[in-house]
Formats: sequence, structure tokens, C-alpha cells
Amino acid sequence: MTAVLAGCSSVGPDTDSSADPRSSDTGIGAGAAPVVFAFVCDGDGADRATYTTYSAVWEAERAACTARRLTGTVPSSQQQAAVDAARGDATLAELASDCAVRGTEPWTSAVEDDGRAHLAAGLLRYCPGHPETDRLRDALAAYRG
Repeated sequence: MTAVLAGCSSVGPDTDSSADPRSSDTGIGAGAAPVVFAFVCDGDGADRATYTTYSAVWEAERAACTARRLTGTVPSSQQQAAVDAARGDATLAELASDCAVRGTEPWTSAVEDDGRAHLAAGLLRYCPGHPETDRLRDALAAYRG
């Protein structure tokens, strides 16, 4: 099974295969393709598995996933906004990998320094539909005080 995911939202231009990747909704110019990842996950004694959607990974509550670029050359506008918010403390692939996991850092830990704050800000932009978004948003707000 191969996962094909470009963003963390369950709807929208990053995951809707019927959308034209050059449309104004994606922020991708003509001739460019958005970055698309596959997710290979381990965790909690479960066998290695690849998932087709973030929601499937979240349901399986995987704690360790690696995003592998399948195709694409240009981040979508959502992906770029997330990388910008991370301020160099996470790459696009790292954000995608962290978006897939559940029940582990960075979703379950306190935000204790600027690097973690940047990662949290990037994840909140990259995967607004993550089941632990509220927890991460609260941790970031507590850090920013």
C-alpha cells in the first residue's frame, strides 16, 4: 500500500485529487507539481505499515512515521506557510512526519524553547486537522505566555 499525501488537512487542495494542481487554490504555478509524501510508520510493537491518509495513521495511533517524498517539486501554499512558521527548525518532510504521529512529541509535550515554539507553529499551520491540535495550541500559548 502506498500513501500519497501533500498536506495534513483532510480536505482542500492539498488532498483533493480532483483539483487541478495549478489552480489558484493551491498556490502552485503552471508546470509545477505540489510535493506529495508517502508515510512509512512503526510503533507500539506494530509491524511497519504505509498509510494512504493522515486519518488512517491517526486512527492507528502510530508514534513513529517517516515522510518520504513521492513526487512534486514545489510546496503548496499551505506547506510553504508551515515551513515559514517553523523558521528553519523543521523541514517540510519533518513537518509531514510529525503531522502523521499521534500520542507522542511534539503533540504531547510542553513547548520549552524557541525551537519547539517554531515547530509547534509550523505544525499548527501544516496540520490543522490533527486530533491533538488543541493540546499543541495550548502548549504554544503557555510558552508565549
